[in-house]
Amino acid sequence: MVLLASAVCSKQGKALVSRQFVEMSRSRIEGLLSAFPKLISTDQQHTFVETESVRYVYQPLDKLFVLLITTKASNILEDLETLRLFSRVVPEYCKVLDENDILENSFELIFAFDEIVALGYRENVNLAQIRTFIEMDSHEERVINAVRKTQELEAKEQMKRKAKELAAARQGNKAKNLISGIAGGMGQASAALQPSAPTKVLEVGDTANTDLPPPKPVHKPSGGKALRLGSKTKDIDSFVDKLEKEGTVVAASAAKPAKKVSAPVAPAAQQAGVHVKFDEKLSLTCGRHGGIENMEVRGMCQLKVSEEDKKNIALKFQNDDKRNFQFQTHPNVDKKLFSQQSILGLKAGGAGFPLGKEIGIVKWRLQTKDEDLIPLTINCWPNENDGQCEVTIEYELQLKDLELKDVIITIPVTSDAAPVVGDVSGEYTYDNRKSKIIWQVAVIDESNSSGSLEFNIAGNPDDFFPITVEFYSNKLMCDVSIPSVSLAGSESPVKFTQEQSLLAEKYEVV
Repeated sequence: MVLLASAVCSKQGKALVSRQFVEMSRSRIEGLLSAFPKLISTDQQHTFVETESVRYVYQPLDKLFVLLITTKASNILEDLETLRLFSRVVPEYCKVLDENDILENSFELIFAFDEIVALGYRENVNLAQIRTFIEMDSHEERVINAVRKTQELEAKEQMKRKAKELAAARQGNKAKNLISGIAGGMGQASAALQPSAPTKVLEVGDTANTDLPPPKPVHKPSGGKALRLGSKTKDIDSFVDKLEKEGTVVAASAAKPAKKVSAPVAPAAQQAGVHVKFDEKLSLTCGRHGGIENMEVRGMCQLKVSEEDKKNIALKFQNDDKRNFQFQTHPNVDKKLFSQQSILGLKAGGAGFPLGKEIGIVKWRLQTKDEDLIPLTINCWPNENDGQCEVTIEYELQLKDLELKDVIITIPVTSDAAPVVGDVSGEYTYDNRKSKIIWQVAVIDESNSSGSLEFNIAGNPDDFFPITVEFYSNKLMCDVSIPSVSLAGSESPVKFTQEQSLLAEKYEVV
């Protein structure tokens, strides 16, 4: 394959950015670019057109064209693969994709084009490597900057220690002077109180000698604050935070520990005198190539009564389940009343629900291998290339009625080097001590039903399994609820609160 030139032009044929990779005159390349719009036919669906001397391979990109000019002897499949990479590079540096944005970022585009093609031949690079090359990141520069920052911090620490030593010395001198002053005052007071003549015994009618001066009060030294040693950890944390803001991944063992990502937990809800809580736990194991090894959903409705006059109540149970869940009530619940009228109440003669305790009144269970019931599918596409793996992980929400919150997807890795992350939906954290990438998405719902994470790291395709997923939701997989609560034997309504939570107890892709 010989690539003559690449360009980004408007649909009217105006060349915005052009880069030729072989020796060509300016008039020659301008003539080829100006002839391109006249060769395009609107009724054709091809993405290439040929003339007597060259081949145009192009791809529409909004109001623009990404265009490659090659020789007719080049491999069309390689041309299309190269065009695809060019089409991914342009949106990487131009977010708006109009003429002004292309012209503003023209130098970045030209630099990126040079990384893809050299002397007319395609280089073996991907988007992540191009991004790294354009950033011109230098390990030596980072080391020198880190050493300089460390020296500055050590100098500051030494200055702080010297200042504290001087302050401690001044404090010690003040304490010595104060102690000597107190001792001198006490000596003067004792000398003044000591009589110089024989003591005269006072009898009735005598008066004491009031000419003696009263003893001076003794002031205790005020307790000052203890000396406080300077903390070096705070300065190191600040230094590492600055490196991270500049895009440098710092090993946790060499600086500060990685931020701990806590498992998702549903927030506590406010509770009235009668509170109903629906808890569901999902256990799922599926294969990396599809299929379910095991899927089980276990749920329970729990009741808590906190007021004495509401112990004898009946709960209306609404069941709109369409997924064949199996239900079972508590032995003290009237099963006939539940099966005929969908009401949860105690058997006749019961003393009422216990006060201040959460008790389970009905539970349900579903065990299936139906792939349509997987709430969130995870697909991992590792592509091995010379000891490196280009990994793309995608998620897709299948059950659109759910809203998954605090989603944490954990991917194990074996390489000691940090991954080079490309596109990511949400946020990610790399924990080098536990050798895993933690991918976090705040909310996955119908408006954000899919996303992906792309990264490049050393390893082989088997290194990234098992993938674990954690999340919680305020909506259940089993469509049940309590629409109303009333006193048993009457229709008097009772004020109540209810909450629902679905928690991924075990969710793995193996």
